[in-house]
Amino acid sequence: MHLSIDLENYILEHIEEEDPVLAQLNRDTHAKQLYARMCSGHLQGSILTLLSKLVQPKRVLELGTFTGYSALCLAKGLQPGGVLHTIEINDELEDFAAHYFELAGMQERIVQHIGDAATILPIFKEPFDLIFMDADKRSYPEHYEMVIPLLREGGILIADNTLWDEKVIDEEVTDEQTAGILQFNDLVKNDERVETYLFPVRDGLTVLRKKGTGLHSDAL
Repeated sequence: MHLSIDLENYILEHIEEEDPVLAQLNRDTHAKQLYARMCSGHLQGSILTLLSKLVQPKRVLELGTFTGYSALCLAKGLQPGGVLHTIEINDELEDFAAHYFELAGMQERIVQHIGDAATILPIFKEPFDLIFMDADKRSYPEHYEMVIPLLREGGILIADNTLWDEKVIDEEVTDEQTAGILQFNDLVKNDERVETYLFPVRDGLTVLRKKGTGLHSDAL
């Protein structure tokens, strides 16, 4: 759901201010990177931070680092000693994100993995408390099936862009990325392992809770 500029500005004036490192990262992303709109930004970033602080995770997994904005937002909710693993396929973004992780003092708590998520995910054996999916939309169904076993019972999975610029309701749109989002939305709606909520925030934000009463992961 795309808000008017005036309404978005009003909302931003009535929530917690963007911290200086995130504000600098946002500006730098828009000045130096292609597809800067992929950056979560302050409004969505605030929601990610809130959800992470509510979960209080020990282990977070992110698919799709981009320039690191969402990783920093999610890392704010980590328990002492907690860690966030983030996967990015574009190796040209590694140093850019790492610079801001260091500026934020999070370089010891955020672990970067460069490569295809489908190749990297099998290395993880211990459960995660919180998972954020924001990588290739064509691969959402595949990625979901790979990460849901890694999510502890009672854990939260967040998926970005699940309304996909309203293309999900346009029957004439047939591109592979839209098809991936449509398949993912149907998949999670019918998955009895999870409770599914879809919010019209920015480009659509799906929040899932894995059923069960599992406790936080212990391993780091």
